[in-house]
Amino acid sequence: MTIIEAVVLAIVEGITEFLPVSSTGHMIIASSLMGISHDEFTKSFTVAIQFGAILSVVVLYWKRFFKSINFYFKLFVGFIPAAILGFLLGDYIDAMLENVTVVAIALIAGGVVLLFVDRLFGADITGDVSTTEKIGYKNAFVIGVFQCIAMIPGVSRSAATIIGGLTQKLTRKVAAEFSFFLAVPTMFAATGYKLYTLYSDGPGFTSDDYMPLIIGNVVAFIIAIFAMRSFVNYLTKHGFKIFGYYRIIVGTIILVLLALGVDLQIV
Repeated sequence: MTIIEAVVLAIVEGITEFLPVSSTGHMIIASSLMGISHDEFTKSFTVAIQFGAILSVVVLYWKRFFKSINFYFKLFVGFIPAAILGFLLGDYIDAMLENVTVVAIALIAGGVVLLFVDRLFGADITGDVSTTEKIGYKNAFVIGVFQCIAMIPGVSRSAATIIGGLTQKLTRKVAAEFSFFLAVPTMFAATGYKLYTLYSDGPGFTSDDYMPLIIGNVVAFIIAIFAMRSFVNYLTKHGFKIFGYYRIIVGTIILVLLALGVDLQIV
């Protein structure tokens, strides 16, 4: 993997990880178009740079992480459903992760859902839960249950948890921010486990791999900060519809490429 390829993938990761558009689908397209989807290091790289995205949440919202110990308890409660389901259905989830068609269908189906989210929950930006401090343990748990839906590749963890937040009468802004916060323990656990598995089953990283990994994490970190800020501002004012149309387009592109015989690989 060249430095330019590492930067491109990191930009894609930084933009898509916290938006309701599925980072998996975009990684498939980006890595396949650059011809590196079959590279064993690409899989490790796309997992490792998620740490940069995770760190961006902590840095951007660092004050929230020092306000109260209850904040961490709520994140833990929200994390529990995915942790349990991931442990029980790990093999089945891994099998789905090998199917690019599943990703495409999930992208399109999720896009259709996003087209109607604003109408379903109201197009206004008001809600009963207007700050993350007002989120209760029950709210956190329900959002965590919705997060389990994102174990289907292509669904988007961000989309699932934000919609889960809206069902709990969170405002769009608070639902998006809690989605970011819940990503920290969830992604850290999942990413750490994936890296451990890849490293224990393979040769590990070589000295040539460290530079792309460092640059990739730095780029993903910077881009993710800007992506989160822009997303919250846009979502508060305009809602989800544009993301719904975008997902449908991306999912359709993947299905067309598959129909044309393009060898797309999940990285």
